[in-house]
Amino acid sequence: MSLTLNLALILIILLICIIYLWIKIVERKDKRLQKDDEEAESHDYQFANILEHVIQTINQLTISNLLDHGLSEDEYWRRKRKQDELLAALKTCNTGNISDKNYVKNFISDLLLKTYSVNNDNINYAISFDHAQALSIRDKFDILLHAYETQYGNQALRRMIEKYQLDEKKRIDGEERYIITEEEIDSIFQKEYNSSLLSFDDKLAILTQKIFAHYKGFGVIDQIRDMNIDGVSGGVSGLPRKMGDLDDVMNIIDKMKSTPLNVDSIWIMFRGKSINLSFLSFGTAAELKRVVQTAYKYNTPGQLSESRPYIVNDMEDGSRVVVVRPPFAESWAFFIRKFDIPNAKLETLFNGENVDVVIELLKYLMAGCQITGITGAQGSGKTTLLMALIKYIDPTQNLRIQEMAFELHARKIYPGRNILSFQETSHVSGQEGLDLQKKTDGSVNILGEVATDAVAAWMIQMSQVASLFTVFTHHAKTFPLLIDSLRNSLLKVGMFNNEKIAEQQVVNVLNFNIHLDNRNIERITECIPVDSRFNYPTEWRHMNSSEDKMTAFMETMTEYFTRQTDPVQYEERNIIEYRNGKYIAVNPISDKAAANMMKHFNDEQAKAFIEFIGENWREGNVA
Repeated sequence: MSLTLNLALILIILLICIIYLWIKIVERKDKRLQKDDEEAESHDYQFANILEHVIQTINQLTISNLLDHGLSEDEYWRRKRKQDELLAALKTCNTGNISDKNYVKNFISDLLLKTYSVNNDNINYAISFDHAQALSIRDKFDILLHAYETQYGNQALRRMIEKYQLDEKKRIDGEERYIITEEEIDSIFQKEYNSSLLSFDDKLAILTQKIFAHYKGFGVIDQIRDMNIDGVSGGVSGLPRKMGDLDDVMNIIDKMKSTPLNVDSIWIMFRGKSINLSFLSFGTAAELKRVVQTAYKYNTPGQLSESRPYIVNDMEDGSRVVVVRPPFAESWAFFIRKFDIPNAKLETLFNGENVDVVIELLKYLMAGCQITGITGAQGSGKTTLLMALIKYIDPTQNLRIQEMAFELHARKIYPGRNILSFQETSHVSGQEGLDLQKKTDGSVNILGEVATDAVAAWMIQMSQVASLFTVFTHHAKTFPLLIDSLRNSLLKVGMFNNEKIAEQQVVNVLNFNIHLDNRNIERITECIPVDSRFNYPTEWRHMNSSEDKMTAFMETMTEYFTRQTDPVQYEERNIIEYRNGKYIAVNPISDKAAANMMKHFNDEQAKAFIEFIGENWREGNVA
């Protein structure tokens, strides 16, 4: 009996062991299968694979022949309209057309949901939203920018820079620079990121934007380009290298080096400061080249090639684009200059105590038809100020604008005004454009930039005979340098051979100079011609003795030779200066200029102008 019981117990134990081992084997197999499935899913939802799926799917949708699908007539035309809409949006989504860009992004988002089954779990394989330590610095920046954009729109980057004072100089390698570093972005991310606050819609929007940026957009700068900043450029620093098939090898070598390459070069212009975004990189020379070749395509300006190695163009939103390539430049590079067209208003452009006196004077200069030059460095706000000043030119006057590339977009701001803009082309020079303007019934000429000697000479000539008055921009640093530059242009083009006469022409034409520095008006200067032809000393005529006459006559001769050898052609009179955060009315406008301005005012403007002079310069000089 006991033997039978023991055998039974042994059999039961063996059976239990067999069942246990079988369960463990099955569990292990299931885990291996589950792991294989997870690895497969992880691979499928890697960013590169999702990007490839989106590109292939959209390509297939846009090239497919709908007639091959046996659709009903209504269904055919419905799909045909959608296909045409998608094709049109794909062509213009990277030209500054924000509505077409959003259309393509929404289409990509729908593809991810409907054809790739992206959900709140597998989206983390593409971007590690739930594991902050695994995020790249670019992903961290994208997440931060999305969060700010949700709250502030296209002011997002500006708000982030202002909040954390990222536009302050930093000492790097013994030098003070404007730079935003990886450590700063990482620190901001740690302070502000909370994965629980990101909804699935937020994650999907961030992934969609990243896909668009690499598919049709401008890579890592795609969102930055849309922000309300002064501009963005790339390929302008770091060690240049030739584009080739060795990107993978070079990337390995690059990681062993601390020296940045030209593909690591991304800069923004913010409030006149050029700031290096050292934490961003295009990654490869091929990507930088793609961005350069994408940036200038609006309105099909032609092909960037070795025989035409630079192109100046604009984008649909009014941004100016300059692209260059080898062999003309040492590397592929681009410059996108943005202009805040909706906010081009005098009242919002400048800050400082007593700013009202500056704004009022600028209005009177335009209403008084004064020939005015706006000077300053690149990014100082010359073009934006010029946009704002057009508002105060008499609406009955016809405006003719000459630019190297369309930047002012005056008709977008003032659609009811008689305005026509011209730009230089490969076949029509700026000089020819200015010559044509004489025949277009324009009364006010505006030059977007006096950048060449020929245009400078034509500007002087037109201001004398062909228009009521002229407004232009120039890069001169000081008022004397502005006069010298315009004078030298007249000499170089052969209009004059005598330096003195050429300078006289300039000072007799130019009335006022507005100089900008760091987005503020540094000074407003009046140019007062000094008439050297008369008013020589004549006291010798009234002297009695020959000795006194000779002494006085020698004074007259000394004055004559002084004027001939070192003539003073003009007086530089600062009307308003910016000192320590305050605008100060320094010297009154000359009687001659004030009287000339009064000719163009109506009674109400004339009365207000007299009061304005009296209030700010005490000794009113307007009769």
